Amino acid sequence: MNENASAAPAPDLTSVDSWWRAANYLTVGQIYLMDDPLLQGDLTPAQIKPRLLGHWGTSPALNLVYAHLNRVIVRDERQLIYVCGPGHGGPAMVANAWLDGTYSELVPDVTRDRAGMQRLFEQFSFPGGIPSHDAPNVPGSINEGGELGYSLSHAYGAVLDNPDLVAVCVVGDGEAETGPLAASWHANKLIDAAHDGAVLPILNLNGYKIANPTILARIDESELLSLFRGYGYAPIVVAGGYDGEDPMKVHERMAAALDDAFTAIDAAQEQARTSTPEAAGTDMSAAGQSDGPHDAARPAWPMIILRTPKGWTGPKEVDGLPVENTWRAHQVPLPNVREDPAHLEQLAEWMKSYRPHELFGDDGLPASALATLKPHGDARMSATPFANGGRLRTDLRLSDFRAHAVDTAGSRTLTASATHAFGEWLADIVTMNPETFRLFGPDETVSNKLESVFGVTDRAWAAHILASDENLAHSGRVTEVLSEHLLQGMLEGYLLTGRHGVLNTYEAFVHIVDSMFNQHAKWLEATRDIEWRRPISSFVYLLSSHVWRQDHNGFSHQDPGFLDVVVNKQAHLVRISLAPDANTLLAVMDKALRDVDTVQVIVAGKQDQPAWLSMHEAEEHVLRGAGEWAWAGTPGLPDRDDDQPDIVLACAGDVPTLETVAAADIIRREFPEVAVRVVNVVDLMKLQDQREHPNGLTDDQFDALFTVDRPVLFDFHGYPSLVHQLTYRRHNHDNLHVRGFREKGTTTTPFDMAMLNDIDRYKLVLDVLKYVPGLSSAHPDAVADFTQRRVDAREWSYTRGEDHPDVTGWQFSG
Repeated sequence: MNENASAAPAPDLTSVDSWWRAANYLTVGQIYLMDDPLLQGDLTPAQIKPRLLGHWGTSPALNLVYAHLNRVIVRDERQLIYVCGPGHGGPAMVANAWLDGTYSELVPDVTRDRAGMQRLFEQFSFPGGIPSHDAPNVPGSINEGGELGYSLSHAYGAVLDNPDLVAVCVVGDGEAETGPLAASWHANKLIDAAHDGAVLPILNLNGYKIANPTILARIDESELLSLFRGYGYAPIVVAGGYDGEDPMKVHERMAAALDDAFTAIDAAQEQARTSTPEAAGTDMSAAGQSDGPHDAARPAWPMIILRTPKGWTGPKEVDGLPVENTWRAHQVPLPNVREDPAHLEQLAEWMKSYRPHELFGDDGLPASALATLKPHGDARMSATPFANGGRLRTDLRLSDFRAHAVDTAGSRTLTASATHAFGEWLADIVTMNPETFRLFGPDETVSNKLESVFGVTDRAWAAHILASDENLAHSGRVTEVLSEHLLQGMLEGYLLTGRHGVLNTYEAFVHIVDSMFNQHAKWLEATRDIEWRRPISSFVYLLSSHVWRQDHNGFSHQDPGFLDVVVNKQAHLVRISLAPDANTLLAVMDKALRDVDTVQVIVAGKQDQPAWLSMHEAEEHVLRGAGEWAWAGTPGLPDRDDDQPDIVLACAGDVPTLETVAAADIIRREFPEVAVRVVNVVDLMKLQDQREHPNGLTDDQFDALFTVDRPVLFDFHGYPSLVHQLTYRRHNHDNLHVRGFREKGTTTTPFDMAMLNDIDRYKLVLDVLKYVPGLSSAHPDAVADFTQRRVDAREWSYTRGEDHPDVTGWQFSG
């Protein structure tokens, strides 16, 4: 395959050019026009939108690629999905979806005629209309581009387990400067040519961002080619459109480049799908040497570097300043069309340069010249079910999670790792869903005790494999790479194309994808109002190695703040579950994996912790979301006039639950006159008013648990302010006292970590002495006693390197 594609005879390129011009015309019309969409009269200021919003600069190249891909689809009957990376490519993608008919099918009031074209123009970047991005309301989109960097990871996620699909991903050269995109080039080492589809990246070097040049457009071509060869690609360069060059020359080069690229993809896949594992050369010698720069089983996948002018075919100059091929073409090249007659005249000349009378009839219908380039049905990139994954989604096949329950045998003294129990069930899920479920994580599957999956699958890996390696294979269903951005993007692409998955990671570092979570949540929110978008599987985060058990990593790994980010999204989109033990985690996961169109954030520890609940109790608890653990509290006293406790000890999270139950145990033994109610919250959104969140408790339900007038001590996994944020409207909020992470951390023992942040059992007992009237005066030595116990515990851990035996040896005695 030649790096610089040669021109090839292409008798259908005239129709490609017609489609390209039509899409360009429709793109400009969306940015500027409110009336007379076919310019059948003189253009007047009244026909121009009062606010010119949108982006022209990237659109001509997007339209060029779209037209050429249509040619490939019609000729070869290929399954293609178009992933639009440039941030404001919306008008181009909408234009093409209208041209091929999908837009009118899905949005019936935007008909495929003159009236529909006018409606198409009116709605773009207009109040009550559609945004300027390749948003969820654009047929064929799985990547909005409102925030740059995620297109290529979405593309790679889309082709996993889709062997006949090619995701063509246009990467803007501004987008290519982001960290998430830079890491995504490495995803070619994480796909299997035998069982997955292929990604064809097209890097559009138009040279400029909003107001500056782009890096990749300003380095020597030899350096650019070396960069992408180093990433493992075989780059093909297509350049043109400068200095008034005939666009047909560019069409010839682009057609040849795509033909070369698809030929290379076909050859790579055929090689992988017909070779035996031995012939493919997947195992390397102990020295890790191969015969060349790539394993025999890992092809040098093609990619195209498309170098075209920013704002190509638009105004060359405006007010004496260059526009085309400069940053000035980025948004609206003619900004004062309503006020400046010269700009108005330039706009008319610009739009008429596409010769719309050749492309559309007087009735606005696309001309017959475009029909030969129009795919039909689901073959259209705007209609492909892979871009509306709910059409393809099937429910996960789930074995009975109860088979992996921890048998508590009626005791509350057994211990177990919650994530290990889930990992055993996870192995069943992987086995039963060999083409629709994947696990993603940053090199932490074993660390998070999910290692049981490696009994049934391996890590996906297409780079060198050494004899000393374990659990690496081209066909592995666990994706591990140290880029949460790449993992999040690949899982999003996998979900958006109709499949299921889980992302497990250390709690502190999920913050890396805060913004990606935000964008995915916004996508889900937008799709609620788009009838033709079908529900997709929920995005499931499993956050382990959490804030309270970073015994050797320390302060850098201690941060529960992702929960605060999540609760700020629309309530119907988010679920937060804090599993207190192994059986609860199994029940929570069963519920999360069955859900659609939400983001599920599940926090669970990996270390052995008490198995508080039987499987039946755990299911009931998860169903309620929050409830009293009567067995952990103290019974009401017989001489009471009511059944209200003196104090409520509430908790959420496995370590806070341990400390709360231990505190209640101490109170029951040492202050038997005090009635304590223990409340555990597994669904954090239960704290919110039902009027604010569909999972929330009603006021009556909340009051029944937390009382209306008794002190409530809430031991919380995260930052205390979050509990106050969720409960500020509740009747008893003034009596609510929350303890949680207060940004105190270090490399220390588990109990000392709890003491550093005042969530430990002794501190809770001191709080009970403080808030239960008359208790401290009835036990005048108690405050000093429990204060000293904290001092002794710290001294023990600081001198011996482990927690005090009173802590490590404690077991529930109720």
